[in-house]
Amino acid sequence: MAVNVYEGLFILDSSRYSSDPHGISGQLGTMVEKQGGQMLASRLWEDRRLAYPIQGKRTGTYWLTYFKLDSQKIPLIERESQLNDNILRSLVIKIEARIADAVVAHAQTSVPTQPVTRTAAPRPRRDERDDIVVPDEELN
Repeated sequence: MAVNVYEGLFILDSSRYSSDPHGISGQLGTMVEKQGGQMLASRLWEDRRLAYPIQGKRTGTYWLTYFKLDSQKIPLIERESQLNDNILRSLVIKIEARIADAVVAHAQTSVPTQPVTRTAAPRPRRDERDDIVVPDEELN
């Protein structure tokens, strides 16, 4: 029965999170504590557009957690994450013991990132002579 430090990244349903942020994020701590674990850090990472729709959702709220738990209980956490309608995806990884304290301390003190504003790349135009797609800078 080895107790390790784990990092859990959860993609939450943005619409449900915005209507009840403390209730949805509180479920993650409850899930860990129900299995006998201890939550070390839990915070919002960012709210962003997903690369592809998950369960019909185009945006997700990324929630980062660090917790101590018996290694044999991790499959129960993963299964409960899959069954929870508020969690779109999850990933739990083991943190090496030699860096666990530093990683958890950083997570507790760091400020959540602001959503990244991305600008669209210039759209290529078609060269009228041979119908080949050419970027704008090559046409000038």
